[in-house]
Amino acid sequence: MNRRNFLIQGSTALAGIFLAKSPLRVYAQHGHQTGQTLPPLPYAYDALEPHIDKRTMEIHHGKHHQGYINKLNAAIARSHDLQHMTLDGMLRNIDRGPEHLRQAVINSGGGHANHTLFWTIMKPGGSEQTGKVAEAIQSTFGSLDAGNEMFTKAAKTHFGSGWAWLVVDENKKLQIYSTSNQDSPLMKGHTPILGLDVWEHAYYLNYQNRRADYVDAWLNLINWEQVNTNYLAAMNG
Repeated sequence: MNRRNFLIQGSTALAGIFLAKSPLRVYAQHGHQTGQTLPPLPYAYDALEPHIDKRTMEIHHGKHHQGYINKLNAAIARSHDLQHMTLDGMLRNIDRGPEHLRQAVINSGGGHANHTLFWTIMKPGGSEQTGKVAEAIQSTFGSLDAGNEMFTKAAKTHFGSGWAWLVVDENKKLQIYSTSNQDSPLMKGHTPILGLDVWEHAYYLNYQNRRADYVDAWLNLINWEQVNTNYLAAMNG
């Protein structure tokens, strides 16, 4: 095999890895060749009040999330390899991407992925915690209350900026933990199905330094139907 054919076949194999479909539609829906784009919210900016105020949502979605996308696209523009990766593929295969752009993908790709999920697992008024995911929480953590308490503790006690997560791990088991900054569970090979942003920009206008109050209020917004859909997709992916 000559060098040219070797490189072509190698690039094709690598593309197959990075273009693998995500089990979650929120990651799979983004085109990899045209650059990443800001997903529209499934509700109005003021729809989550009084728990999350309109101005926070406007800034969080239109400024912070858009900012992560802009920086990610700048990194993508500098790498032919990244131009052939999906968002999911970039993060799940972070060690295989361009080393000189790796931290940019961790920070900005993670920020994009995390927020893309975040918007979808909230809705005005929230919903009842039912379905297969509720059964899995009960069997894994002992009860719904125990699982919810573990999740809120992860969010309230996380030091500094970061996220609290409910994920399906590589063994199809539920885990609850937090990550720092914009680190995504996708980099661990885990599929996040519920995530809570505990960066100050997510709550400071309304709650100042009262993160615990923000976390308690946010529980009223969880879209458990979507979380259940995410769980089923992750289990079948």
